[in-house]
Amino acid sequence: MSTLRNSVQLIGRLGADPKTFTFENGNTKATFSMATADYYKDKNGERVEETQWHNIVAFGKTATIVTDFLHKGSEIALRGKLTHNSYEDKEGNKKYFTEVVAGEILMLDKKN
Repeated sequence: MSTLRNSVQLIGRLGADPKTFTFENGNTKATFSMATADYYKDKNGERVEETQWHNIVAFGKTATIVTDFLHKGSEIALRGKLTHNSYEDKEGNKKYFTEVVAGEILMLDKKN
């Protein structure tokens, strides 16, 4: 059960092509946004879709696969963990952001 402490599973579509960065030591990082959708019925019984956007980051071999095979609109399932980070902007204000660090990615698009 210890693996469930910080575990995220998402199914959705990429909002943009992945961006890749290679560090001086040769390690690779890929980042992309991912949309997931939830559905519910409002008080009038109408179906409402609510989209959530997630910032995803992948490292190493996973980053290489993301860069080589995924693009805007690709449907994927992923398992990862949440991370919370911060930085200071140019004006000295502290900014906070949350990312999902991808551990496994499964491509769900149908083959052509």
